[in-house]
Amino acid sequence: MVLLGTIAFGGYLCYRMTLPFLPALAWAGALAILFAPLHRWLESRLRGANLAAGVSLLLVALIVVVPATFLGQRLLQESARGAVLIKTKVDSGEWRRTLEAQPRLAPAALWIERQVDLPGTVQTLTTWLTTKAGLLVQGSVIQLIGLCLTFYLFFYFLRDRQAALRSLRFLSPLSPGEMDHLFTRVEDTVFATVYGTLAVAAVQGCLGGLMFWWLGLPAPLLWGVVMGLLAVVPVLGAFLVWVPAALFLLLEGSWGKALLLTIWGTVVVGGIDNLLLPVLVGNRLKQHTLLAFLSVVGGLMVFGSAGLILGPVVLTVTTVLLEIWREQATADRL
Repeated sequence: MVLLGTIAFGGYLCYRMTLPFLPALAWAGALAILFAPLHRWLESRLRGANLAAGVSLLLVALIVVVPATFLGQRLLQESARGAVLIKTKVDSGEWRRTLEAQPRLAPAALWIERQVDLPGTVQTLTTWLTTKAGLLVQGSVIQLIGLCLTFYLFFYFLRDRQAALRSLRFLSPLSPGEMDHLFTRVEDTVFATVYGTLAVAAVQGCLGGLMFWWLGLPAPLLWGVVMGLLAVVPVLGAFLVWVPAALFLLLEGSWGKALLLTIWGTVVVGGIDNLLLPVLVGNRLKQHTLLAFLSVVGGLMVFGSAGLILGPVVLTVTTVLLEIWREQATADRL
């Protein structure tokens, strides 16, 4: 009992010490799983584990960091331009004239003016966006430190992955076959989460943003990113952005553009996941839609950004352990 109590207390202390590094650990582990085939290929052609891990790290950094840096800079610029454009339209009264041009919607313009201080609200929103952009720039140093820590851990996850897996097998009370099953399910969950969620959401955001740009709608990059973020969460989706945009075009009298955006959003953006999921994920996605929603949203609430990976992984590990416990209990009864 004393030994178990000491182990539990030590485990709690280890958890508290690891907690500040949890996002970096989660993303480093996910990257190590995703790029393990590339690293194994490099290991077979390069001499030395350090060299292979270093080359893998450099390639992944170029794949991830360079596009993310470019996207972040453009996103800040477009957010500022979009906020200024919206403020200009509200201050000039263009929104009111658009509604008044539709006889059935004219009372809505009067009701909005009576109930909402639209210019003041837009001014507050513009100030908030400017402040957030400034805070994002100020926090870039912290983000850079977190990114460096992620790739530092990623290097060792690649180089020492076999030793780490052997240690887990040695310390675990599960049999080798059960551990193999657990590792396979965790790997499948990470692949399904990244490729089935992030990759498909990124494609949906790109398709939606391209249509916004082609139709001349303001801030296409910003709304493309928003559509991609909404598509990450199961049940929600990009339609929360393109449906109001189609209604806006309809109110402006751009019937053709509104119809084109509706068809594009419904058929292409909404249906691309049905095409890509079988190709990218196959049969690795083994979670019900409701459980996937709870694991992603709950993981984000508990773990922050790392919850996108940790939420589904925690659910998978718990499910696998319950399955193993049930099989062992059934075997004992027999």
